[in-house]
Amino acid sequence: MKHIRPAPLVLPFVHAVLFACLLLAAPALAEGQPDGFVTLNEFLPGAVYDVKYYTGDNFVGARVDGYHAPKVLATVEAATALKAVQADVARFGLSLKFFDGYRPQMAVDHFVRWAADLKDTRTKAAHYPDVDKRNLFRDGYIAARSGHSRGSTVDLTLVDRATGKELDMGTPFDFFGPESWPEAAGFPPQVRANRALLRAVMVGHGFKPYEAEWWHFTLRDEPYPETYFDFPVE
Repeated sequence: MKHIRPAPLVLPFVHAVLFACLLLAAPALAEGQPDGFVTLNEFLPGAVYDVKYYTGDNFVGARVDGYHAPKVLATVEAATALKAVQADVARFGLSLKFFDGYRPQMAVDHFVRWAADLKDTRTKAAHYPDVDKRNLFRDGYIAARSGHSRGSTVDLTLVDRATGKELDMGTPFDFFGPESWPEAAGFPPQVRANRALLRAVMVGHGFKPYEAEWWHFTLRDEPYPETYFDFPVE
């Protein structure tokens, strides 16, 4: 069968249509901070905050772009649900400890650049000892978009209110490997119980867990399900 080459005038039109379709399919990206966000440090002053991406204590090994202050931001809806979670765990002498909440797209872009630099393996021993850095994209540990940028996802754990000590969850935050899966086998009963408690209280207040990270939860009825924000944390 003879292939017919499109006329020169047709090709620009086809390319324009394809480009328009890609734009329509891509999630919206918003730069300005809407009124529907709050700072959890102020909204939940009784919780503990250790904003890893503001410090160098993270898998990148440096402060991440967009984190101008050690704060955790979230939508009002997510923050309100988290206040109920905090009240629940307080009855057991526990508190929530937040590592991250809203994450600007510029931070995600920083992750992508870091993942592409295969020579930078400073944090391998602590964060991905059994994963080849070249496979972080393939295995889903790094992605070009993050649900955190929609404002209703948080990374957190539980701590003893009296001592401030984290409950043993088996792995540290942002450990890349199957050991971080909430249902991972091989851990002692107390670790499994701690993970189950965190999951139960979060699910009970409207959050859905992520099956590859015990610390990661997203509000089921998030107010911006299709919008990815890029304003800095400050």
